[in-house]
Amino acid sequence: MNAEAVMPSVPAPAILPPRGGAVGLLSDTLWRNPRFLLMLMLAPPVLWLGIVYLGALFALLLQSFFSIDEFSGLINREFTLKTYGELLLPSNLDIILRTVAMAAVVTLASAVIAFPIAYYAARYARGARKALFYLGIMLPLWSSYLVKVYAWKLILAKEGILGWLLAKLHLTWLLDAWLALPVVGGNSLSVSWTGTFIVFVYVWLPFMILPVQAALERVPANLTEASSDLGASPGQTFRNVIFPLALPGIVAGSIFTFSLTLGDYIIPQIIGTSRLFIGQAVYAHQGTAGNIPLAAAFTVVPVVIMGLYLWGAKRMGAFDAL
Repeated sequence: MNAEAVMPSVPAPAILPPRGGAVGLLSDTLWRNPRFLLMLMLAPPVLWLGIVYLGALFALLLQSFFSIDEFSGLINREFTLKTYGELLLPSNLDIILRTVAMAAVVTLASAVIAFPIAYYAARYARGARKALFYLGIMLPLWSSYLVKVYAWKLILAKEGILGWLLAKLHLTWLLDAWLALPVVGGNSLSVSWTGTFIVFVYVWLPFMILPVQAALERVPANLTEASSDLGASPGQTFRNVIFPLALPGIVAGSIFTFSLTLGDYIIPQIIGTSRLFIGQAVYAHQGTAGNIPLAAAFTVVPVVIMGLYLWGAKRMGAFDAL
């Protein structure tokens, strides 16, 4: 008879002896103190966020309470609200209102365009069609931001493909009539508010489609079927069932489109008129003019606006759709 079959197997010890060396001591210490391990893992990102990001934000906020000496052009490092008072000047207030208005219009247009696309993806796209949907939405995000903006600069120019297409369709008169309008028009679409609006919508549209599509996928199909069974028309089903349940996704997408439009300065710099947006004003005051306190005060404006916007979005449950 085999001796190993007769001898009972000795079970392995439940607790292994401590390993020797510095590595073993460190491993045992971390295993016995999971909270210390968690603190050790969170320390680098927390330090980065606290020192680099929040520290820079605090320094920026501090600069906004200084003022510029009009005679010498030097920064007067005494606490004052004079710089914030300069934001209420007609020229500066016009910049703020113009930027907020553009961000609101871009957000609204993005929601209107994104909703049917997201609804089709959530309700009807399956398999390969859904993969093509995600590829089509994400593909523009993989290309260079500047390349897309300059491509639109060429498309919207007078000699661009859009002008050529309208000429072939004998609709040049329609474009000329639109460009003759006092606010939205200009010499061409590439130097007008309309062109700026088109490029903003194109660049930020994917950030609206994806949250709306995620919210619509959470809407149970039996709710729409029950609404139809109870005699509701498609319009009533949309207003009373689909839209209220998809609203958090729309608000979540609007966080991206509104905030990105609010702080962007490249698109208005390349495509647009000479009228400044907040991002351009910040760049001009801290660079060319050297008025860092006013540039910092301009920067605080979108931070405050987005803080209030995020507070309202959280109350509407938008973060659940991110």
